[in-house]
Amino acid sequence: MSKKVLLTISVAILTLLVAFFLLTQSKSETIKITTQVSRGPFEMIVYSSGQLEAQNSENIVVPNNLRDRDVRIYEITITDLVEEGTVVDSGDYVGTLDQKAVEEALTTAREELEQNYNEFEDAKLDSNLTLSNFRDQIINAKDDVEEKKIILDESVYESPSVIRKAEMDLDKAKRKLEQEIQGYELKKRQAVSKVERKKIEVRQLENRVNKLSNVYESLIITAPKSGMVIYSKDRSREKIKVGSTVSPWMPNIATLPDLSSMLSITFVNEIDISKIKVGQKVVLGIDALPEEVLEGEVVTVANIGQPMPKSDAKVFEVKIRVFGDVRGLKPAMTTSNQIQTGYFSDTLFVPSEAVFSNDSMQFVYIDEGGAVKQVVDLGDQNENHFLVRKGLKEGDVVLLTKPENADDLPIEGMDIYREILERRAKEEEEARKAQEEDKAKPFNLQKKASGNSSNVIVIG
Repeated sequence: MSKKVLLTISVAILTLLVAFFLLTQSKSETIKITTQVSRGPFEMIVYSSGQLEAQNSENIVVPNNLRDRDVRIYEITITDLVEEGTVVDSGDYVGTLDQKAVEEALTTAREELEQNYNEFEDAKLDSNLTLSNFRDQIINAKDDVEEKKIILDESVYESPSVIRKAEMDLDKAKRKLEQEIQGYELKKRQAVSKVERKKIEVRQLENRVNKLSNVYESLIITAPKSGMVIYSKDRSREKIKVGSTVSPWMPNIATLPDLSSMLSITFVNEIDISKIKVGQKVVLGIDALPEEVLEGEVVTVANIGQPMPKSDAKVFEVKIRVFGDVRGLKPAMTTSNQIQTGYFSDTLFVPSEAVFSNDSMQFVYIDEGGAVKQVVDLGDQNENHFLVRKGLKEGDVVLLTKPENADDLPIEGMDIYREILERRAKEEEEARKAQEEDKAKPFNLQKKASGNSSNVIVIG
């Protein structure tokens, strides 16, 4: 074997040995990443996306006469709509509602009217015929009374038994006449009531036919004033379109917004909604206008959440008033909202990556002359940092990674941990008392009311 080959092999072996040594040496040493506890302004922000809409607008709705309960059209389809964003003047065409649905209802109502009118006429004829028969029976009963009276008069010279029988026949004839008269009055009232009911039904159906005729004439939707047509949303928060249905309970078809004042409508998840309050400041970015940055303010926060589509999570509607020049903004533009939920001008804070926790406490690893596990009392949190209440001071150096010997490190600040436990216990006790007071309120009110009633003095 030549010297050149031996030299090459020796260099390769030496290189491998050096590389192995360096690799094993680097693995044995843990690289420490540290940061310092800072003092300064601390801002808490909730981020959300929203959509612009006018603060004030006039709705374009289904005709008022369609809301009449006698019309009994509970849903109607939109068969035509102008394009969204169309600028219209007062009285201009906006859309058309389904005429076929009203035609069917109108045809049915006219058929019912005709049938009831025939029944009304039949009721009048039946009542006349029935009452005529009863009048004949009364005449016959009167004649019978006269006849029995004559017989009684002629029996004056007969035996007492014959006279008594004639008297009894006369009394019976008078009672029958009285019964016939009473029966006639009863039948008359029944006949009048029946005819009157049919008359009312006919009048109601005539009224419905007239109302449906008016509805049919008002299915062409026009603009109540000038403005830009923006489609409304249905119950599933989808935009109204041709083929959508509207009803007296969901009557909005479109809106004519006042573009001089705008709102950003956003939805905040249930985790962050407790941080949102009316009056909080907001910085808004307009996605369609990247250079545009506006200020705003939270004006309403919904008390009741609503489910997100295709999810079990709930969100709460938040409305933000947009300040400044809004002339270039259009409804439905997307906004990026930064809601400032808290601000401290001068406070301690530490990066979120430096905070570790177990089941019961939060702590950091301080790296000053040997690492220690320091219990900390933390406050609010923003996207990157925790506010520090106790356990750290400005300039403290903390680790951003867990040291290898973390389980063996001493724990400092157990007095802080005990304070946290006491505070939690106190808060839980106050919450329990408040809950008990809320439950007791109806009982106390009832007891007070009953107590007041016992003080009433009756003077007889």
